[in-house]
Amino acid sequence: MCGRYSVIPKKKKAVAGQKGSVAEVLAKYQKEARYNAAPTQLLPVITSQEPDKVQHFSWGLLPSWAREKELGLRPINARMETILEKPSFRKLIGSKRCLIPADSFYEWKRVGKTKTPYRILLRNEQLFTFAGLWDAWVDRSTGEVLHTFTVITTEPNELMAGIHNRMPVILHPEEERIWLSGTDDIKLLAELLKPYPDEEMKAYPVSTLVNSPKNDTPEILQPMAWQGGLFG
Repeated sequence: MCGRYSVIPKKKKAVAGQKGSVAEVLAKYQKEARYNAAPTQLLPVITSQEPDKVQHFSWGLLPSWAREKELGLRPINARMETILEKPSFRKLIGSKRCLIPADSFYEWKRVGKTKTPYRILLRNEQLFTFAGLWDAWVDRSTGEVLHTFTVITTEPNELMAGIHNRMPVILHPEEERIWLSGTDDIKLLAELLKPYPDEEMKAYPVSTLVNSPKNDTPEILQPMAWQGGLFG
């Protein structure tokens, strides 16, 4: 699963030559760095309805058909193998897709009873996006609208297999454009939901500070060399 990630906007000057890119859009609308983004928090997303704007949705999908706001556990992840089967996701793949900007995500490697957190990022350390789904739930009594999202996951690539048995779907720039387009070609969309090339990624162990969402500071990003070497 994917239960934590970081999203650190680049300075406007750094993305000046990337007109129309996710990095440019994020730099324009998101000023605050998130080092330890966690479920239920309001986090930046980009939808096909407003591709040039960052919106902030709650992480953990609440489907529009839910009768109550507190309808059990809201899924933070959607398995690509079953999104066409589960009612919560099936209707969204055709019309409510989103990009979730990030520059890394965290996963815990279990060895015996010990779980060590790892930070996983691109080799070039650039911003990227997860493929996601979103929905809008309306409170019938108050008219309150709650926008929520979920991150799509897939099987791990070779790098991630050494840490965990799942990984979020990461999209290349050309795939981002398809994901946000108006296409309803489910076969085409499904082809995008694959493991990201392991040779373009790296990972390293970090402090257990990341275990608590209350810790949202740059210290979380620091490598913990004593815990092991660099993956990738």
